[in-house]
Amino acid sequence: MTQVPSPKPQAPGIVVFTNGVFDILHPGHIRYLQEARALGDKLIVGINSDRSARALGKAPDRPINTASERAEVLRALACVDEVVIFDEDTPHEIIKRLQPDILVKGADWGENAIVGRDIVEARGGRVVRIQLAEGYSTTKIIERIRS
Repeated sequence: MTQVPSPKPQAPGIVVFTNGVFDILHPGHIRYLQEARALGDKLIVGINSDRSARALGKAPDRPINTASERAEVLRALACVDEVVIFDEDTPHEIIKRLQPDILVKGADWGENAIVGRDIVEARGGRVVRIQLAEGYSTTKIIERIRS
C-alpha cells in the first residue's frame, strides 16, 4: 500500500518528485537528490517497497536495507523533505495523488519511459532528466563487498 504524506498547512511552493530504490546510499545518490531539490521548494522521494524493489528484477537478496531503513536514511538528508514508500511496481499512482510540479529521473531513463510524465505535463509541470554521477552504483558496491 502506498503511504502518502498528509498535506501540510503551509503552501509547498514548487514540489519536486523523484523515485527509486536508494538501497545503499552513495555519493551519486546524494548529488542526484541535491540537484533534484535545487529545482524546487520541496523534494518528495518515493521509494520502492521491498517487494516492489524485488519485482524490478534485482538480485533475490535485494534490497539490502529494508524500505523503512532506506526511508529513515533519506529523511535524514537536508535536501529531502519527505519520503513515501510505494508497493506498486511503478510510482504512477503516487505521482497521480501527489501531483508534483516537477518530476525528476536520471538521464539513463528515456524520455518516453518515465512513468508519470503524462500526469505532470498534463497539468503544465515539467520532467527533468538529471545526468548521473559516473562511477557510482549500489550493485558495484555490493559486488566489491562480496569479492
